[in-house]
Amino acid sequence: MARRRRPEEHENHERWLVSYADFITLLFAFFVVMYAISSVNEGKYRVLSDSLVNAFRNNPSAEMVTVRYEQAAGKPRQVVALQSSSQPASPALQEETRRMRGMAGDLRAALGPLINQGKVRVTQSRRGIAVEISDSVLFNTAQAELQPDSVAALTAVAQLLRANDNLIQIEGHTDNQPIRSQQYPSNWELSAARAASVVRLFAEEGVAPQRMVALGYGEYRPVESNDRDSGRARNRRVTLNILADNRDEVSVLPTDAPRPQAASQ
Repeated sequence: MARRRRPEEHENHERWLVSYADFITLLFAFFVVMYAISSVNEGKYRVLSDSLVNAFRNNPSAEMVTVRYEQAAGKPRQVVALQSSSQPASPALQEETRRMRGMAGDLRAALGPLINQGKVRVTQSRRGIAVEISDSVLFNTAQAELQPDSVAALTAVAQLLRANDNLIQIEGHTDNQPIRSQQYPSNWELSAARAASVVRLFAEEGVAPQRMVALGYGEYRPVESNDRDSGRARNRRVTLNILADNRDEVSVLPTDAPRPQAASQ
């Protein structure tokens, strides 16, 4: 008898579907896990989306979003703050804004010549007024004693400040050039001593000492690069911060402390 021929086995051309299906399954599982561990905040997304749309539409009543980063547990954390501009500011806030704007104008007028020379900068923000004074106006190199020519300018500033009750932060800054004198072992001591010299002068001119604080930052808060002479010159400065949102804090002053009197018109 003739032997039966076994049917030929055809090569399976669809074996790739098995690997493809495994790949798709793994990819799907990956995205599921990524979505599960993510922290999508729909409220923040909606606020940011609406703000961008209103900004491009030039809507004056749009809500504004402020995004800042805070340090939490060693890792930066994004914080989204919603600020609504649709409601008018309170009369007290409007009056405070006008008062601070007027004070900034008075400071610019008193320091006009130094501002024109680029030695002084007066800026205003929601935090308050910042008066940045170059160290060349106030001090000799590596010294913290006020120069006689600078006393007149600072006295004019003190006369404006003693008529209000805002808290004042006076900051001393240096460049990154080391200093190792017997009096000032480092830039920390030099910057703190310079800030204290301005505080002492203001106190002598009638500004309540309880309103002031002297801070020495040394070389660690530069506003320009220390790689250039112009940058180092800008970093050597004293900054007066007149805070705008602290009127309630001043009420904790001792009752026997002299309160500033309003300037006569």
